[in-house]
Amino acid sequence: MMAAAFPLSTAAPPSPPLVLRRSAAAAYSPSSPFELYRNHRRPARRVHCAASASAAARRRDACCALRPPAAARGGAAAAQGQAGAAPHGGAGEGSLWMVFLATAVAVCGSFEFGTCVGYSAPAQAGIVNDFGLSNSEYGVFGSVLTIGAMIGALTSGGLADSLGRKTTMGLAAIIGIVGWFTIYFANGATMLYLGRVLLGYCTGVLSYVVPVFISEIAPKDLRGGLASSNQLFICSGCSAAYIIGALLSWRSLVLVGLVPCAFLLVGLLFIPESPRWLANTGRAKEFNASLQKLRGENADISEEAAGIREYIESLRSLPEARVQDLFQRKNLFAVIVGVGLMVFQQLGGINALGFYTSYIFSSAGFSGKLGTTLIGIFQIPLTLFGALLMDRSGRRALLLVSASGTFLGCFLTGLSFYFKAQGVYAQLVPTLALYGISVYYAAYSVGMGPVPWVIMSEIFSIEIKAIAGSLVTLVSWIGSFAISYSFNFLMDWNSAGTFFLFSAASLVTVLFVARLVPETKGKALEEIQESFT
Repeated sequence: MMAAAFPLSTAAPPSPPLVLRRSAAAAYSPSSPFELYRNHRRPARRVHCAASASAAARRRDACCALRPPAAARGGAAAAQGQAGAAPHGGAGEGSLWMVFLATAVAVCGSFEFGTCVGYSAPAQAGIVNDFGLSNSEYGVFGSVLTIGAMIGALTSGGLADSLGRKTTMGLAAIIGIVGWFTIYFANGATMLYLGRVLLGYCTGVLSYVVPVFISEIAPKDLRGGLASSNQLFICSGCSAAYIIGALLSWRSLVLVGLVPCAFLLVGLLFIPESPRWLANTGRAKEFNASLQKLRGENADISEEAAGIREYIESLRSLPEARVQDLFQRKNLFAVIVGVGLMVFQQLGGINALGFYTSYIFSSAGFSGKLGTTLIGIFQIPLTLFGALLMDRSGRRALLLVSASGTFLGCFLTGLSFYFKAQGVYAQLVPTLALYGISVYYAAYSVGMGPVPWVIMSEIFSIEIKAIAGSLVTLVSWIGSFAISYSFNFLMDWNSAGTFFLFSAASLVTVLFVARLVPETKGKALEEIQESFT
């Protein structure tokens, strides 16, 4: 999916299940690289609070179980005596580079996600001409990606928990390579569909495991900024497919998808596994080694290690949630908000525009290649701008502005098709289409794309997060398939009416957000979840 399409898993929530609780004091998440580096170098403030005797005992036990060897502790103490306490629970200077390296490798999967989504728009004309596909047949090619993605998302949680985060990313990359070669050597519609399904499966797995891996390796005060890189590289991959697709044939464009898979496979050899996954599987020695590598050779990781162990034990002590628990009174409001945002995200038509941008421009009398190139150029800075605003303007304000913008964009695009059908203002038709689609992408990139997934990861309490996250993500993928598959039929029915329907859905989204969606900026997760119950 175009938007931060975090994944579906029946075993784990789309938001990382094994992350430390954030206190209100740590709620701020820096977004720019400069802020990340500056805050990383600034000594952290320690907040001391009273703890019960039982909690203290659990922490001492966890420290004993996961404390590094005495020699390492002595080296850490000596280093801290010279340089002062390190931030992030003992992260040393070298940890910044390893965390950034691991994130850079992981977001190759996000870039791959974007290329899979963006491929169908610039490739449409070439594939249709070479194989003589009808609009409905190419509609199948565009939409079967979401079928594979649903399957991938359903299995991603189990794969990531059983094989590990790194192995799962590597497996997805291999399946992606097979899918791209299947499309490259295709001699008919069947092979095209098969390759697209394989790419969808790769996308579904990566859309889950990449953000989970980043969240699990990042120090708490870098987590927000690093996590935003996932959405940024999804848009970057999509933009690369748009821009390069205007210059290459559809077969040559396959190389754009193969490159991030290759980089991901090679890069995985040089980064550590998620320490939280290692701790959850009982690999104490490997856990310590991974966390030490991420936090710095001279860092004292005993406190952070103890916190991870204690949080994992608290998760294991919770009763297993059931599907019917979602409809209890205390959980129902959160479910309505989470599912509602995903429904309106898809009804706004993002996957229709994402898969068929070139076709829409051509139908309106504008150059398809030029249109997709322009969209690809400005989509990346707009997504970065939205990430910078996430913790400043607030989630609710971004949603309201974004939904209003997608309403305007779809309305202008629908107006261009209406003028074309009526044979009036012919000179305005291409201009209105360009402005309409540009406004739509600009508005979507700053709000309706990433924000629903952020809110979904915040509003569900820990005991229902896995099931609720699976439900919300399933709704999103089903909506993505329905809209992308039906779009060509809707365009054959009434081009202007199709975009007026999308604009009406965006207008209803504004009302939904204004009435039901609360602001979650600057609040601790426990505070947010308590407000929903």
